[in-house]
Amino acid sequence: KSTRARLYSSVLVTVLCALLGFGYAIQLNNSTSTYETMSEDELTKLISETNAQAQKLEQRKSELTSQLNSLKDTADKNAKAAEIAKQNAESNGILSGRLPASGEGVVIKISRGTKQSIDASILFTLLEELRNSGAEVIEINDVRVITSTYISDTDDGLECDGISLKAPYVISAIGDRNNLQNAVNLAGGVGSRLKVKYGASVSVKPSDNVQINAIRKAPQYTYAHVVGQ
Repeated sequence: KSTRARLYSSVLVTVLCALLGFGYAIQLNNSTSTYETMSEDELTKLISETNAQAQKLEQRKSELTSQLNSLKDTADKNAKAAEIAKQNAESNGILSGRLPASGEGVVIKISRGTKQSIDASILFTLLEELRNSGAEVIEINDVRVITSTYISDTDDGLECDGISLKAPYVISAIGDRNNLQNAVNLAGGVGSRLKVKYGASVSVKPSDNVQINAIRKAPQYTYAHVVGQ
């Protein structure tokens, strides 16, 4: 019985191994010969479908690439527009007197006149000479000078835009320091008249870093409005 059992087991194992081997061979043959069993029409159709799919993928790739480039261009344009807007806001803020400023320029000091009191006309002429010589930002005795600035004579002395001015008058101007210095010291110019006619001492100190910290509040307009609003 033992011998028969062992023989029976051996035969069973052999048959099982054979069946497994046969099944593996069939599976391998099926996986490696899939295309070999296809007809010419089926292969042609498969190739056509594959090419069509590849073309769709390539087209989609081109569309996505185009969208990506468009997004990059838009981002660059937005960044550039934001930078330009920032620069314009800073320039407008400085020109309107709403922002402090610093840069190359001169600091002018004018003492009280010993021959006669310094009047509004001569100081306003000095401001105009500085502007004509390229001054971008001007301050007089902590009063920011803007396009509408005026200087007037009063019973108590001078006023600039309604603010009292007392000697010594200190004028800070940002611009080309050589041009600004020449505008004051020009022979027969405003500096000479201050000295000769008014008996005032005038000093002009060039500087690489003139600080102008006086600012103005943004004006409130009653009748004027931005176009489109």
